[in-house]
Amino acid sequence: MSVEVNKQTSDKNTRIVKDATCTFCGCVCDDMELTVDLKKMRITEAKNACILGKAWFTEHVIEDRPACLIDGQEVTFDEAVEEAAQTLCNSKFPITYGLSDTTCEAQRQAVAISDLIKGNIDTTTSVCHGPSGIAFQGVGEPTMTLGEVKNRADLIIYWGGNPAESHPRHFGRYSITPKGMHIPNGKKDRYVVLVDVRKTKSAGVANLFIQPKPGKDFELIWALRALVQGKKVDPEIENTTGVSLDTLEELVARMKTCNYGVFFLGMGLTMTRGRHFNSGGIYALTADLNQYTHFVAKPVRGHGNVTGADNVVAWQTGYPFGVNYSLGFPRFNPGEFTTVDLLAREEADAALIIASDPASNFPKKAIEHMGKIPIISLDTKLTLTAQLAHVSFATATYGINTEGTVYRMDDVPISLRKAFDSPFPSDLEILTAIRNRVTALTKGKNNTQRRGSRKTRQS
Repeated sequence: MSVEVNKQTSDKNTRIVKDATCTFCGCVCDDMELTVDLKKMRITEAKNACILGKAWFTEHVIEDRPACLIDGQEVTFDEAVEEAAQTLCNSKFPITYGLSDTTCEAQRQAVAISDLIKGNIDTTTSVCHGPSGIAFQGVGEPTMTLGEVKNRADLIIYWGGNPAESHPRHFGRYSITPKGMHIPNGKKDRYVVLVDVRKTKSAGVANLFIQPKPGKDFELIWALRALVQGKKVDPEIENTTGVSLDTLEELVARMKTCNYGVFFLGMGLTMTRGRHFNSGGIYALTADLNQYTHFVAKPVRGHGNVTGADNVVAWQTGYPFGVNYSLGFPRFNPGEFTTVDLLAREEADAALIIASDPASNFPKKAIEHMGKIPIISLDTKLTLTAQLAHVSFATATYGINTEGTVYRMDDVPISLRKAFDSPFPSDLEILTAIRNRVTALTKGKNNTQRRGSRKTRQS
């Protein structure tokens, strides 16, 4: 790691930020070197970044818009905080959603607010890798760090994902081409398998491409489990899954004889027929293989700090997403306490949306209900959700304008380094202010209720 983090060049308007962290995706690559034009408040170069990372850094602009709005009218920060706190405290079923593109410190404040207002808190995990989260609670998750994969894994299996386009540096930095301690020749020492219903750009790096029929992942996984356990599988399995028994037997032989194998789970497993049964099947298959060799599995996460959101919410509540506090203690029940479902059933009467834009991608019925309830939005951009919001905060961008902590997809915490300042407050500053005001309001409300109950007893 570089000793000199921020270096002022001979040009006083230019700064070099070394070992910066890219928060665009779950790879959270922390080897960026950013060139910052301080006069224009822009990042002009991002060395080591992939095509998505370069766009994340160099196309980042601070929008010219008011920092705080109430119903479209510009207000002060304190006025916006007061209105947000009052809205949350006066609602009967407030929900908090998003959190995957902000720091762990801000996420912690959001959980505290949900606890104080006896609301519901959910992250974007519920609409992506939520099924994997459900699966490892029931089956267990044989896990690892990406450093272990780089240094040890000689069999890499991607299932239901296209990292060449969604996580461009995953192959080169963590899994396939890098030379490791026990993999001195990089890709030459590895065997790569890609399982997907269509042939994507990622298939180009695979030694073996397996293309099952859509919606037949579960049957394919269970056939592999049977073969690993030495049970007979009918050749007719090809009619069901689209994959020949010979191909399955070849894969099982490689899995049982490798030194270190890894499954990387994509959303092609979680967002198709089977959902958490698919992820659970992979975890169970991984456990089966550990009778013969060392095998691990991990979801390939999308947002920059969605893994951090799961960790923080789980640390604070005991559950990773879809948590409800309405009874005064945390309860977990996906389908009941997940945001899409609460909005579609028109149960929520207020929403705190943090670093997310559900109005652009939720089902129509959920979006329609969002238009009927007061929304508090925290976002770096004027999104569709921010435009719907009763209270809207413009925020600084984490990893570019703010420091803090995020979690890589393998649960490794990474520190952020600020490139330049933003005129807008951070999510942490806003949520801390809202939490402090909510604390005062709920304390006063509780004191009033206690005084009322004493008068009732006395009478």
